Amino acid sequence: MRYAILIYDENTANPSPTPPDAAEWAKVTEAYGAYSKMLTDTGALVAGDALQPNATATTIRSKDGQAVMTDGPFAETKEGLGGFYIVEARDLDHALELGKACPGLWYGSIEVRPVWDTEVPADPSAVEAVTSA
Repeated sequence: MRYAILIYDENTANPSPTPPDAAEWAKVTEAYGAYSKMLTDTGALVAGDALQPNATATTIRSKDGQAVMTDGPFAETKEGLGGFYIVEARDLDHALELGKACPGLWYGSIEVRPVWDTEVPADPSAVEAVTSA
């Protein structure tokens, strides 16, 4: 089963105007590299990436049947979604073990959530029909 490992931290929600300490940044980069390698080596990694800070987000809502866009994240929070991994795990306990090993835990919180098992249509026109409806 696939699980999302969602990485939340305060710096993503409220980025510091000063660049991170080079030694600390190197430590974090090395830790994420090792974590990604472990997920790859064990065959658990499906996908993953870092996200830019909350301030770069655009939220789309529906109002009176129209799409309305606003700058920023969906809600003001202390922590922001900084990145994610999609992993293949035997069960929730296995996914939680993988989540606990994520370096993001040093700076914030990790949310582990099952991914809906949905099929992507092989025919791209099927996606277009849904999005244009």
